[in-house]
Amino acid sequence: MGELMSKGLRQNNQSTKDQIIAKLHEVYYSIVEPTRLKIERLRSEHLYKNHNEKPLVSICVPTYNRADILIERAVKTALSQSYKNIELIIVGDHCTDNTAELLSKVQDPRLRFYNLPTRHRKYPKNIENHWFVGGAVPTNEAMRLANGTWIARLDDDDTWTDDHIEKLLHFALKGDYEFVSGLYAEERFGVRKVVDGVHALDEYFTRSKKENYKNSPKIGGVSTWLKRTYLRFMEYNIDCWRKDWNRVWDIDLALRIYDSGARIGFCDEVLAYVLPRPGETSVGLEAYKLTEKEKMDHYAFGDQRI
Repeated sequence: MGELMSKGLRQNNQSTKDQIIAKLHEVYYSIVEPTRLKIERLRSEHLYKNHNEKPLVSICVPTYNRADILIERAVKTALSQSYKNIELIIVGDHCTDNTAELLSKVQDPRLRFYNLPTRHRKYPKNIENHWFVGGAVPTNEAMRLANGTWIARLDDDDTWTDDHIEKLLHFALKGDYEFVSGLYAEERFGVRKVVDGVHALDEYFTRSKKENYKNSPKIGGVSTWLKRTYLRFMEYNIDCWRKDWNRVWDIDLALRIYDSGARIGFCDEVLAYVLPRPGETSVGLEAYKLTEKEKMDHYAFGDQRI
């Protein structure tokens, strides 16, 4: 769901260790998260009753060593929003390029940058796993740092419509939703199209046809996500790559949010743009595979046992 519509991709050679760890996570989440949500509602839901206020929205952006596109896309689109009461939290996955230097030149007090002091690979070294889970650690940290009552997600190479936050926030408040998303436009090989959300009980996620799947809410791409901050206790699962289905970090989290019982809404408007990076022709996992050597070099870790 870095762009949601790339498949969760089935793992055909799932090891016994992977099966056990994935199952333990599944059981833990199914027991803990619905209960924790009820507790968080009791603690915090009163903060969302006054619709006349202009709540602070925390925009969380993970990044790693691509300062130019971060500045040109994510930073520019976030700080130019029509809704002004925002903070932009950018967390670097131990960036070693000029990210900190360039961000320090952005004259806007709403921007905060934190660079993780270390970076360790926690998954087998291949291009799919980089895409499945690569940004989970810095994004979890960004959510922890959020001061707002709402959290919006934005990838460092994506952009928004100018009224993205304004429209999503109005939609969420009007419908009393805890998590909302919407349509986005993507470009592959020079062709742009609007990408719809997928119903949470669609065969795409469940691998089996369910008669009433359309009664479940749609979930859109990650750069259209807006959620109440008390949902951040549901962090990205750094072991999602071990699953045999729905292995992408965004998909894993979105379905857990649904399973927890959160109130989910979908806005039928284009709110974001997922475009190829400079010099590339596609997006998502497809782009990773088309430029596999460059991506593996860019995201290289030291050798570690898993």
